[in-house]
Amino acid sequence: MLADIEAKERAALEALSALTDPNALDAWKSTYLGPQGALREFMQGLKSVSKELKPAVGARLNQCKSALEAAFDERKNNLGEVVKGPAIDVTEPGVALPQGCRHVIARTIEEIVDVFARMGFAIADGPELEDEWHNFNALNIPAGHPARGPADNFYLGGAAAGKLLLRTQTSTVQIRAMESQKPPLKVIAIGRVYRPDTHDATHYSMFHQVEGLCIDRGVSMVDLKTTLVQFAKSFFGPEAEVRMRPSFFPFTEPSAELDMKMRIKGEWKWVELGGCGMVDPNVLSAVGIDPEEWTGFAFGLGIERVAMRRYGITDIRLLFENDARFLRQFA
Repeated sequence: MLADIEAKERAALEALSALTDPNALDAWKSTYLGPQGALREFMQGLKSVSKELKPAVGARLNQCKSALEAAFDERKNNLGEVVKGPAIDVTEPGVALPQGCRHVIARTIEEIVDVFARMGFAIADGPELEDEWHNFNALNIPAGHPARGPADNFYLGGAAAGKLLLRTQTSTVQIRAMESQKPPLKVIAIGRVYRPDTHDATHYSMFHQVEGLCIDRGVSMVDLKTTLVQFAKSFFGPEAEVRMRPSFFPFTEPSAELDMKMRIKGEWKWVELGGCGMVDPNVLSAVGIDPEEWTGFAFGLGIERVAMRRYGITDIRLLFENDARFLRQFA
């Protein structure tokens, strides 16, 4: 039996040294060291060995077991951990991960800021939760005006009088800028505004605006139109056409609507982008600026409206549904 143990150990070590596939290690271990392996068979045969030889055979079996286990561990370390399942071909090309991108609204805001920054406009900011003074009074919207009704505003507490509200326009930031800075000043304000509109393809209860304000001596409608024309051509391309139509806003006089000619479903149409005008003298007086010395212009554009016109988006709701299939188009 000692000779058989010697021969089996030699065969096991030779088979182990010949292995090159880590997955074959489990099979070798099962053949020689497993519950049904060769070493287990020798252990079971030990009871038939004579009493005089049993100590020597038992010692030899323990020695063989230790040698095979040590050889197995060494070979396992040399070949690496046993890999379950199919082997990996490291020469195959990898699978590219999808690349993220900025949301179309965030991208549009960055591009608008870049255009106006090159015209010398600084960025101003203000709170989304406003008081009536900044949202209405200072903008020449008196008490009792229809624009101040609960149906057109998100008031806190339900009642309109003396309450805070979510701002309905970023013109509130212009008021805060004129309160904190002496003219001349040239700023743009970009942010979210809120109005209780019914959601449809062109309306949403929360959207973004960019407001521009320029206060200086001798500012006129010529400066306003030049600024807006330059913006349109820089943002939409040199072929962009714009026009200004007479309109009315409480905080500007005279006031105008800004339209741009765009191709929609194969036809060129004039599309409204926002409002503009010369800052009303009452607005300047409300913030302590002498309207006899200073004049200024202001404009407001809807960010979603600009983005929809630029990228051919037909439904404003798509911008807020966070559908990755839709957003991936603008990567």
